[in-house]
Amino acid sequence: MKFLKHIFFIALILFSNNLLTNCKQEKKEGNILEATKQLVISDTLKWSERMALSIIKRNPEAWDIDHIPEPKWEYKVGLVLTAYERLYAKTKNEKYYNYIKDFVDMMIDSTGTIKGYELESYNIDLINSGKLLFNLYDKTKDERYLKALKLLRSQLDGHPRTASNGFWHKNIYPNQMWLDGLYMGEPFYARYTMEFEEGENLNDIAHQFKLLHDKTFDKNTGLYFHAWDESKKMPWANKETGCAPNIWLRALGWYAMALVDVLDYMPKEHPKHEQLVHYLNELAEAVSDFQDASGLWYQVPNMQDREGNYLESSGSSMFAYAFAKGAHKGYLPAKFEDIANKAFDGLIKERIEIDEDGEIHLTKTCKSAGLGGNPYRDGSYEYYLSEPILTDNSHGLGPFIMAATELNR
Repeated sequence: MKFLKHIFFIALILFSNNLLTNCKQEKKEGNILEATKQLVISDTLKWSERMALSIIKRNPEAWDIDHIPEPKWEYKVGLVLTAYERLYAKTKNEKYYNYIKDFVDMMIDSTGTIKGYELESYNIDLINSGKLLFNLYDKTKDERYLKALKLLRSQLDGHPRTASNGFWHKNIYPNQMWLDGLYMGEPFYARYTMEFEEGENLNDIAHQFKLLHDKTFDKNTGLYFHAWDESKKMPWANKETGCAPNIWLRALGWYAMALVDVLDYMPKEHPKHEQLVHYLNELAEAVSDFQDASGLWYQVPNMQDREGNYLESSGSSMFAYAFAKGAHKGYLPAKFEDIANKAFDGLIKERIEIDEDGEIHLTKTCKSAGLGGNPYRDGSYEYYLSEPILTDNSHGLGPFIMAATELNR
């Protein structure tokens, strides 16, 4: 009987502690929700802050931006919060810093373990959010962030590669490299190797860009096909080149953003620096030829006149950001800042909607696009036009804030 009483007493304590913790969490969440309801989004603010505050007002917790069922460590949240990092660096508004930190602290426990992260899936997308950890560790010196950084870096050590030494996009996509993957993995890899490895892996990083440049370049347009299958076994792959059958705007945007962000960590004196700058200039010149009079670019950029094609906001935002940053850093000629501003003007005129309370929305963003998988995606023109088109999707929101911040708009 005493034993049962003892067990009951322990259970009661545990239940009470759990209840107290839940109450505190609910109170915190309630306070956050109430605070966001009071946000005033003035039209005197720059577009960067108007969008950032609009997102916080709609989604007090960053993991919920795309309305997924539960918090998840994935690339899209990392994309948006990377934009908040740039905005925080410029404004020093703690609201933006806390928005980042609250998400990361929800996902990383006291041991530095990332909740839900599976290294063995070897998914290059999962690296992207790791970029948020560098500044958090620098500012707080919290060892959890360093442990999580090392965990993500260890994925790259074991990540499967093509015979030509390129990272597979995912373990479930053997022998395939996608343009998207360069943004997901290389900026993290570049910063990590410069901060913790004395730059010893910069050649490996440059090699990833060279592979996709050489293998997916389309000599007819100067653009790049979405992906490459070295084995040439995938039904979507060209049997001679291994390339995907079409060019997708956002894939080009990923490639451009990856270049300008990796160049932050590629020293000018490094022998691969000029190679990456050349790739950026080559792509920028080609992409600018396909810019619509509105300033935007089409979902399938080289088929502007085909039925169903539309001016897509995420890829257009990505190029506004990449061209502006490239010009500001001296990688691109000054004319590309004008091209970036024209793109941003087009986004404001054609793709931004404003509520009565000042909250702003970004429209016409492609939800997602890929190759293979289940259900099968064949990379046809019709496929790229079949994907859902959304408002306030993270793929567009992050680059929009980056572009607005870079252009000081």
